[in-house]
Amino acid sequence: MALLPPIETESELSYAYLHAVAAYAGMSCECSNRHSDKLGVDARIRACECFSPESIFTDITIDIQLKATVSVPADKDGKLSYFLKGTDRYDKLRTTTATLPKILVVLFLPTDAKQWLQHTEEQLAIKRCAWWVSLAGAPATENKSGVTVYLPRNQIFNSDGLRDIMTRLPKQDELLYAG
Repeated sequence: MALLPPIETESELSYAYLHAVAAYAGMSCECSNRHSDKLGVDARIRACECFSPESIFTDITIDIQLKATVSVPADKDGKLSYFLKGTDRYDKLRTTTATLPKILVVLFLPTDAKQWLQHTEEQLAIKRCAWWVSLAGAPATENKSGVTVYLPRNQIFNSDGLRDIMTRLPKQDELLYAG
């Protein structure tokens, strides 16, 4: 009998994915506590580096809301759909008044749990990958059950994608939702 139900296992794999990507990009990643989780923050990534000559800052931190799902996303116009349950998190992620930028990272796992993680002597592999989106500036919603958000296919959350985010932020590039 499994100690964790499948939905908790999905969640834990999303943390493992996040830590692996941040570590490979040379950045620190720290999980948030339950108080931060109520603010829509599951983890925080920090980098101390001059990412480009245009950088204004060299100490950059970003808040992360993590999600994992086995639901197959609709792929429309180069964007993947994800239904974010409830609107509390959505409203926290869409704010433009936070000091630290926040992004939503969604790990899309295979529908078959036996394919989620594979390991041999040569590799440890989490199957599929995650995409990221900033919901800052997204429109308000009246729907209380949740809202469908769209993650651009070109915003894969990997070490290159993370370094791209961290190159934009110190130049005061806003990460805004494009719907």
